[in-house]
Amino acid sequence: MAARFAAIAPHLNERQRRLWVGAEARDIGRGGVALVARATGVSRPTIYKAFEDLDAAPLADGRSRQPGAGRKRLTQTDPELAAALDALVDPDSRGDPMSPLRWTCKSTGQLALALTRGGHPVSAGTVGTLLRESGYSLQANAKTTEGMQHPDRDAQFRYLNEKAREFRDAGLPVVSMDAKKKELIGEFKNVGREWEPKGQPVAVRVHDFEIAELGKAIPYGIYDLERNVGWVSVGQDHDTASFAVETLRRWWQGDGVAAYPEARQLLICCDGGGSNGYKVRAWKHELSRFASEADLAITVCHLPPGTSKWNKIEHRLFAHISMNWRGRPLTSHEVVVNLIAATTTRTGLKVHAEHDLGSYPQGTRVSDADMRDIDLNPHSFHGEWNYRKRRDKPA
Repeated sequence: MAARFAAIAPHLNERQRRLWVGAEARDIGRGGVALVARATGVSRPTIYKAFEDLDAAPLADGRSRQPGAGRKRLTQTDPELAAALDALVDPDSRGDPMSPLRWTCKSTGQLALALTRGGHPVSAGTVGTLLRESGYSLQANAKTTEGMQHPDRDAQFRYLNEKAREFRDAGLPVVSMDAKKKELIGEFKNVGREWEPKGQPVAVRVHDFEIAELGKAIPYGIYDLERNVGWVSVGQDHDTASFAVETLRRWWQGDGVAAYPEARQLLICCDGGGSNGYKVRAWKHELSRFASEADLAITVCHLPPGTSKWNKIEHRLFAHISMNWRGRPLTSHEVVVNLIAATTTRTGLKVHAEHDLGSYPQGTRVSDADMRDIDLNPHSFHGEWNYRKRRDKPA
């Protein structure tokens, strides 16, 4: 009997298996229920239920159970369960001092535990099902609340865009500048994934402690908006104003002059803070020196405070660099330079990268006298954000 049941059971549905064991037990007679239960593993109550099914009329439409049969949903047996769950998850309850999950991660396990303690026994899986049915889903924080904004924020964006249009229409260079996030050099985890043989991930260090002899990589970029070309210097000392301007100098000498041989003006769009911030004296001092060397009239337009993510270089250059080296440990400055230089896009982005071995000490001070000698001309609209260094030589 056990062999027959094992052979036929996979081909039967629940009701058919129940009817089969019931028919076998009835055919044996006295002691048949116990014998069939031992041979098939079907419980005795199920076999006794099979006797009732054998005597009843066949079910319509091939059903296995009578309509309404089977275990009831928890929301039916516990009508207050859904409301109790919603009270725990509802954002309005986060500040409620009586909420049992006020200071706890609201995972399905924690929610199930809190509901069970509150008299609503339920599993974590059921909690997940109920949440989805109620319109909840797993969501990350959304950066939408910007807080205080400068009243002339939008006006500065319009001013910057208009200046960029003027320069580009005249065939003059317009570049976006910024420093990318510093990266630890060594066998450290880099976010993202890439294809590797199955079960053979690249082994990296558990802890992200800087290795003194390897240090960090400091990428500083120049992005030419019109030509879709990037230039990145990978420094290893400090992200200072002198490093920023040296990157600009290298770009101009290595690419800008050839691309714009007749240009005597340059527009720089950059953030309001960092090594190229509008309050940084060293930035303006170094920029003035470069303008004199290159015989350029340089106009600078800073993005308004708190808007660095809108800098063109962020999503047109740096984002693609991050995607290109995702999942790869940056084991040396050479690796960083090569990965940056290999970055391309479908729209034709080209990137030049080089290792800058220079020293750029911090703490450089620029005196008031030096600032007066710079002779920067502030624009009439927010001169602290928009200014121009004229050419030292007449046009």
